[in-house]
Amino acid sequence: MQTPLKIAVVGSGLVGSLLAIYLKRAGHTVHVYDRSPDIRTIKFSGRSINLAMSHRGWRALDEVGLGDEIRQIAIPMDKRAIHIVGEPLAFQYYGKDGESIYSLSRGLLNRKMVSLAEAEGVEFFFETKIWDVTLADATLHAGDTERGEWNELKYDKVFGADGAFSRVRHRMQRQSMFNYSQEFLNTGYKELNIPANEDGTHKLDKNSLHIWPRNDFMLIALPNLDGSFTCTLFMPFEGENSFEALKDKDSLEKFFATYFPSTIDVIPDLVADFFKNPTSTLVTMKCYPWTYSDKVALIGDACHAIVPFYGHGMNAGFEDITILNQLMGQYGDDWDTIFKEYEISRKPNADAIAELSYRNFMEMSSKTADAKFLLQKKIEKWFSAKHPDKWLPLYSRVTFSYRPYSEALAIGDQQKAIMDEIMQIDGIEEKWNSPEVEQKIIELLT
Repeated sequence: MQTPLKIAVVGSGLVGSLLAIYLKRAGHTVHVYDRSPDIRTIKFSGRSINLAMSHRGWRALDEVGLGDEIRQIAIPMDKRAIHIVGEPLAFQYYGKDGESIYSLSRGLLNRKMVSLAEAEGVEFFFETKIWDVTLADATLHAGDTERGEWNELKYDKVFGADGAFSRVRHRMQRQSMFNYSQEFLNTGYKELNIPANEDGTHKLDKNSLHIWPRNDFMLIALPNLDGSFTCTLFMPFEGENSFEALKDKDSLEKFFATYFPSTIDVIPDLVADFFKNPTSTLVTMKCYPWTYSDKVALIGDACHAIVPFYGHGMNAGFEDITILNQLMGQYGDDWDTIFKEYEISRKPNADAIAELSYRNFMEMSSKTADAKFLLQKKIEKWFSAKHPDKWLPLYSRVTFSYRPYSEALAIGDQQKAIMDEIMQIDGIEEKWNSPEVEQKIIELLT
């Protein structure tokens, strides 16, 4: 146990709520502030992408004994289901021996995490707007408006877990030697919904992450406990096939009939949902440093917001907490060292998963429908099964292991170079699992 401190967490999202539980378990008084209403009292919909929990996320939950409770609201997905126009449904399994990622409703999980944190003795202050923080002494400034009167809230430590547009980080940005960048994709997203059958069952295979890949745009669907699917349409904002082009009921229905004909019978409220739900943006945000002295630290999206195409925004944020907790155990009350080691450890890995997430958009939207790419994945899986000590596929290294993201990116690049060469072998389609190919991979590896 550390010397008890009074600690504020700004942001009651997934990372903020779990961090609060860890800090409370370490013996601290923990207050969580959020400008929004209590998520348990409002309808949560319209701009959500379902979460995909994997090994890193589960580890953070299991270490405080919460994993089994969260598993009760999660649905395992052991494969992708690929929907190509005019072709039969194809399945691509993620890992081996039923390895799965888990679909979770963001709203449902967030509500659960807040309740679990409250049960630990964490105090929440909703509808409390934090506008600024005095870095030198960890004082928060709260008020109704940005230009109005503010109250001072004094703490020993402040954690900024307030997302990609963090107010805590905004203050840190206004000091010298603070590096910051944000990059928006020209692709946005919109939430749609596949309701359950009348008997509550799922209309599509419930243990799959469904993808309708169409190169520059795609539709995905992840299962929910109530038999529904949360769908997300990713498209450019402008251009021929874009949100801009879908101006009315007729253009929308024609577009879906052309590109997503298999969804016509399963998305009955397409038109209403499309024009009701907002079109949201996707941003990658990087910054450094993540801490100020031993007083203030950023965590999760506040210091490394990423695009959602690897499903690792939450997992990476939860892993931040795992590493921070390990350092708290190692260094006790030496918060200077804890914070310094935390940012040094996590920054390269946050940058790596940002790059991997960006690249995975191309894989999901176009390559999943490409025969050459599917063959390459088949070869990798076959070789990995024969030589698990020599080859762990990139997806498994990221999703089903605890190895650093930066290592996964580096080794993934090496593996890609090898597979590029393997795919050039004459007649690879016929002899993909031959001793010749096996030896060639071993030779390239060494």
